[in-house]
Amino acid sequence: MGALLEVRVWQHASSPDPAVNRTALEQIDVSDGAAGTDLIVLPEAFARDFGTPGEPLAPYAEPLDGPFVRALQDVSRRTGAAVLGGMFETGEDAARPFNTLVLTGGGQTLATYRKIHLYDSFGQCESDIVAPGPPQPTVVGIGGARVGLMTCYDLRFPELARSLSAAGAEVLVLPAAWVAGERKVEHWRTLLRARAIENLCWVVAAAQPGPRYCGHSTVIAPTGDVVAECGPDEGWLVASLDLAAVTAAREQNPSLRNRRL
Repeated sequence: MGALLEVRVWQHASSPDPAVNRTALEQIDVSDGAAGTDLIVLPEAFARDFGTPGEPLAPYAEPLDGPFVRALQDVSRRTGAAVLGGMFETGEDAARPFNTLVLTGGGQTLATYRKIHLYDSFGQCESDIVAPGPPQPTVVGIGGARVGLMTCYDLRFPELARSLSAAGAEVLVLPAAWVAGERKVEHWRTLLRARAIENLCWVVAAAQPGPRYCGHSTVIAPTGDVVAECGPDEGWLVASLDLAAVTAAREQNPSLRNRRL
């Protein structure tokens, strides 16, 4: 066994009221089992839910030094863990904020990722209300691991996951608000396992729960084995990610080296 990355995932439904979501963050404390955790992962849009389909999100967008990020920083300060959560970030387009992941640690902001692939699918059009981020991979060091960041619909684009693994990611982390619907849980599970198998890396996915969203937050090993999974309801997921498993999987199946471009 090699170095371990201790991960906790909170499958939690965000409210349309940002103040309610900031108050919910106060629940996360060392007394709740967060002690010794390297990374706490919250779902997409944790700062404020998407609301009704097509609802403008600009009124709820915040800067990266706003109240939600400060609340995330407080969680990282009191738990000692890095904390990743989703928000709508003010940008150059006043009508369309970014759908942004913010990673905090030690009371500071460590990294941000702006969602690249917007959910213009299944009858919805996220690009009407959200601006896309720049198409470049975001990989950050957490607890000795190289972690690549993705958001929800990004999962359906294997080239992003591949660019993250090519940039050194051993773990792919995907906060999501995966909308419920026919076959959606099956798509979610299949695509998560595929990203782990084809990139020979850990995958950690944090989803919002039902009934609006699918739930089923999941941790998948580099072999494609599901090592932990929630059901549709709210709850916590805890997993220890053995980074040596990435090396072992890539030695046994050197498909990343065998690629012919």
